[in-house]
Amino acid sequence: MKPKFHGLIAAPFTAFQPDGGLNLGVIDQQAALLVADGVAGAFVCGTTGEGLSLTVAERKQVAERWVAAAARRLKVIVHVGHNSVGEARELAAHAEKIGADAVATMGPTFFRPAHAEQLTDFCGRVAEAAPSLPFYYYHIPSMTGLSVPMIEFLQRASRAIPNFAGLKFTDENLLSYSQCLSFEGGRFDILFGRDEMLLAALAMGATGAVGSTYNFMAPLYRELLAAFGRGDLASARRLQAAAMQVITVMLQHGGLPAGKAMMSLIGIDCGPVRPPLRNLSPGEVETLRRALQPVGFPSPVRGASHQA
Repeated sequence: MKPKFHGLIAAPFTAFQPDGGLNLGVIDQQAALLVADGVAGAFVCGTTGEGLSLTVAERKQVAERWVAAAARRLKVIVHVGHNSVGEARELAAHAEKIGADAVATMGPTFFRPAHAEQLTDFCGRVAEAAPSLPFYYYHIPSMTGLSVPMIEFLQRASRAIPNFAGLKFTDENLLSYSQCLSFEGGRFDILFGRDEMLLAALAMGATGAVGSTYNFMAPLYRELLAAFGRGDLASARRLQAAAMQVITVMLQHGGLPAGKAMMSLIGIDCGPVRPPLRNLSPGEVETLRRALQPVGFPSPVRGASHQA
């Protein structure tokens, strides 16, 4: 099963009310922006979406609203990862029931699989709860602490999981990424997950990517894809450098909480983050806004066609 998601897939922020409750109505605005910006899909309830900070009931609500808001204009991949395999299975079955396009799971992060066999067993139990949907493993070792070699996992999962479709590969290890891309002649979908390294991944053969900055910089990245596609590497490098400048500022000012604040700067208020993440104060948001101006955010980045 290999759907081959092409192009940009945004990892949306989950919007919260000031009191920390879900603000589901914002999802309609987020989906409309992604459609307008030419994004191909949404990877919901992942790291950027603070998925592991939500209850199972909340994750179901978010997934349902995204599928409804996408209205087949966007592909929706639902992240169902959980330390409890039973809860992950419940979320996977729910995603299938509501009409999601695929499911994904990261590995458990407390009792972590020590080798590919254990990880394949865990993933297989989750995948079989949604047998009609393509299943992706979400590889993000910087967050999970899982260091299982992905080529070893692919070798096992390709035989053991009937609906296995590929990986969301969020790692800087381009050797491993290249091995996964070429495994069995490129049979599986290996979505790249480091926005700041997209051009490098394209050079290695990537055709799809998942990222948080695609929420507010998709026009720039679409120009990058187009420049690379026509062999204009000078423009592609310039656009990647522009994205890296914005990402650097975002990381310097808090990472995910700064990214959420940046959504408000383009007119979509996603509210606060949940503990243990720390919200930016109004003064810090203003400092972030001023720091972003010299690197062209938001307006030049969101209308980047003239840069190519």
